[in-house]
Amino acid sequence: MKHGRSRFSQRGISFIGLLILGVILALLAIVGARVVPTVAEYLSIQKTVRKVAADGGESPMVIKQNFDKVAAADYIDSVTGKDLEVTKNGDKVVINFAYDKEIPLFGPAFLLIKYRGSSDQGYR
Repeated sequence: MKHGRSRFSQRGISFIGLLILGVILALLAIVGARVVPTVAEYLSIQKTVRKVAADGGESPMVIKQNFDKVAAADYIDSVTGKDLEVTKNGDKVVINFAYDKEIPLFGPAFLLIKYRGSSDQGYR
């Protein structure tokens, strides 16, 4: 009888490998839980900017005030009317915005996300 390795060796993940994978997945879940609300806020800002631009206004000041009213109802606090760049492209109002969001991870480590958008469907 021949002893030694079997032709069919075991395959799979070791306990240490499983622990490392668990730690990595937990860290990704924590980062994801902190990033998702900022993405949701960005999408809300984008929607609000498009709505305010479509409604128009007599002057950039009125447009910024309209944004502030809608933003207060949508719990937007990263961008205010003062942060908007309002321009006219022909007879169309174009609103641009940009802001940074710092997300604390642990200790001195932060994740910096730079958001920017425009009511003109594209990004600048």
